[in-house]
Amino acid sequence: MSIIIPANTLAAGGFDVANSVNCGDTSTRWSGSSKVTSTSQQKGSWNIWLKRTVLGAQGLFKVYEAANTGVEFGFDSSDQFFMKEFESGSDVFNLKTNAKFRDPSAWMNILLAIDTTQGTEANRIRLYINGVEPSLATSTRPSVNTNLVRFFANGEDDSTQVHEMGNNYDGATGHYLLTQILHVDGTQLANTDVGEFDEDSNIWKPIDISGTTLGNNGYYLSMEDSSNFGVATGKAMTAHGFAATDSRIDTCTNNFATLNPLFKQDGVFSEGNLVYTIAASDFDSGVSTFGAANGKWYFETKITAIASGTTRNSVGICDARDGNYVAENEFGQPGSAIVGDTVGYTGNSSTAVFKNNSSVYSGTTYTTNDILCCAVDLDNGAVYYRKNGGSFLNSGDPTSGSSRTGAVTITTGETYLFGNTAYAGSAFAINFGSPPYSESGGETDGDGFGNFNQAVPSGYFALCTKNLAEYG
Repeated sequence: MSIIIPANTLAAGGFDVANSVNCGDTSTRWSGSSKVTSTSQQKGSWNIWLKRTVLGAQGLFKVYEAANTGVEFGFDSSDQFFMKEFESGSDVFNLKTNAKFRDPSAWMNILLAIDTTQGTEANRIRLYINGVEPSLATSTRPSVNTNLVRFFANGEDDSTQVHEMGNNYDGATGHYLLTQILHVDGTQLANTDVGEFDEDSNIWKPIDISGTTLGNNGYYLSMEDSSNFGVATGKAMTAHGFAATDSRIDTCTNNFATLNPLFKQDGVFSEGNLVYTIAASDFDSGVSTFGAANGKWYFETKITAIASGTTRNSVGICDARDGNYVAENEFGQPGSAIVGDTVGYTGNSSTAVFKNNSSVYSGTTYTTNDILCCAVDLDNGAVYYRKNGGSFLNSGDPTSGSSRTGAVTITTGETYLFGNTAYAGSAFAINFGSPPYSESGGETDGDGFGNFNQAVPSGYFALCTKNLAEYG
């Protein structure tokens, strides 16, 4: 289980990607317009940044002509990434990685660079992942000067063959956050044309690609217009099934925490792993992908459903060593088999704030559409709660520092995870700064990150990698 992903932890500065889009069900996808004559059927590139939200077989890209003829990119059932074009069942090219990509908290960059005129076979199809050519389990490349008729299909061949993203030829739905989608018709790009290694950390990061020469059938989608995710430079693209709430500020230059589906539990994750629903008559919890051992952090939860008229949700934190156990139980009241501290503001039975199975103080009742706010001071070992815009519970003062006024106290020096509990038909949507719902609050932390319903206490920050790099 990954707590903080160093490969995504960059200090502020350099080129910033503003937005991504949540591509999360069978209806959300893009399709291109009919193609004109290609600049080239032998040279071109395709680039994307993505964050996986569901593992296993997931489609990403396709060009469909007929059964056993087309192009498809995606992840197979073993989470290996593949790219292939096939004609009547025979591979024109087929590349599949040895590596298995199973981290739902990490952004990754994929670049396919094609030039079939190259004399060296390995140079005709080049695949880069995070700026590096990976070890390949399958490596079938075309013979010299091959026309890739399906990938570069032009109007003379079949104008109906278009690029589609969000699924693939085999019908596998794609579940991702996506941004910086670029197709170049006529040029084999180098990895340095789409990204660079950070000079301090050697981490792969994006560069500004908005001015790339696209060619006749090229396109560039930045995902910055939430009213139309199909807005593109170059070839027209059509976005299908998206809502404005699918726009996210979680990107490859500032990665926000989500809930981690790798923890064992019985609930269902959706909306990019920020909404959690459970049908079973059981307490289970969504637990964050990122954790922290120091610093001051703030997040919110919106209650979206309650169980049979009873609020059984519990928003809170837990020692990272207990992450798996709490995921199958409840924040604040997990049972006896815990190692460290866990705190939860629960509406179950009597509304109260609990620490390690014991009530600390009474809380204010809450129900559907209420926003529960949690401020966590890991430097001083203190947790504070409030509902909506009210005062902090127990006369708490998150800015009180070492005096910990009104706080639930926790052990310092340990790593903590954040999240919420649901039960038997209840559900919640969590906001670590990039909300999965329409949020008009517009409140940010002191560095301008996040979109929260309520004012963030002074000195507290959204759980994102730019903040973790600076304060964590």
